Amino acid sequence: MKQYKYIYQYNQWPDFFWDKEKILSLLAKVQFTKGLLFGKMSTIGLSLQETANLDTITQDIIKSSEIEGEILNLKEVRSSVAKRLGINIEEPVTAKRNIDSIVEMMFDAIHNYNSELTTNRLFAWHNSLFPNGYSGLIKIKTAAFRTEESGPMQVVSGAIGRETIHYEAPSAEKLEMEMKRFLNWFNHDISQNIIIKSAIAHLWFVTLHPFEDGNGRIARTITDMLLAKSDNSSKRFYSMSYQIQQTKNSYYDILEKTQKGSLDITDWLEWFLNCLLSAVKNSDILLSKILQKHAFLQKCSEHKLNARQLLMINMLFDNFKGNLTSSKWAKICKCSQDTAGRDIDYLLKNKILKKIGAGRSTHYEIYG
Repeated sequence: MKQYKYIYQYNQWPDFFWDKEKILSLLAKVQFTKGLLFGKMSTIGLSLQETANLDTITQDIIKSSEIEGEILNLKEVRSSVAKRLGINIEEPVTAKRNIDSIVEMMFDAIHNYNSELTTNRLFAWHNSLFPNGYSGLIKIKTAAFRTEESGPMQVVSGAIGRETIHYEAPSAEKLEMEMKRFLNWFNHDISQNIIIKSAIAHLWFVTLHPFEDGNGRIARTITDMLLAKSDNSSKRFYSMSYQIQQTKNSYYDILEKTQKGSLDITDWLEWFLNCLLSAVKNSDILLSKILQKHAFLQKCSEHKLNARQLLMINMLFDNFKGNLTSSKWAKICKCSQDTAGRDIDYLLKNKILKKIGAGRSTHYEIYG
């Protein structure tokens, strides 16, 4: 029997198959857990749902880029997402063009999940990732599939001269035909459960690697689009990209193993569904945090807090970096040290903040 190095070289490509009994059992767990999550979210009120949606979309965008080694500004992403959702947040900032473009791509995917995925739509997404036409310091061809001139598309690691080639995508001359087949399946095949389809689409797209850069982020956007379709909702309460980032090494390992394996993708589907199951379960952490913050702010509403105090309490709940000291308070709120001291003393007296440490190590945390 002829041996092939990559799955797309099989004559049967892309006729994937898998252990249906094993996968359907795991799929049932995912659907049940998602049902519990959406049931819980339906009981907490529109305002808290909006906050959860805002935080989840922000997290998804941040983590998808982080998987590729790109660190986006959290405040800019959150402000851009909030603006698109029509939500007022504390300390909004003006996002850079590239941030707004990435947010726009995500919103197109999750709000227009019933619209066809076309070549032009993929080109628009790609241009959103690289609005200036550069990937880092390297000029790339944007809003177009890679060409023969750019050379073979390879996933490589290791020092120069000692590189290891983990994967080489189909040649550029085959891309038009391959992408036409992928998009036809994506838009018209209704034989698969949508969650299973999201896993297959993710694998299929990154295997084709049609762009010079940004393939992983677009694959995860395609996944989010199909997951929104499976939920029949543009509201996002769990983040697949966050969970992938948490297990990034195993993500790359299973992709490489699958792409060098056979058309039996049972292991990939199992990994994907377990990752999704963890993402849904971990959303409880986000929900608990939102509910805790809401209850605490309700308690704070019993007191006449000024804008500075409300700002700092919100910041403490939203991943405040380091310890809160009176000098940090004064700097962030742009007030005097005496004013910061009075603000803090009031919150200590009313058991909204608690004092930790003494002397120079004194700092403050949420009471509880």
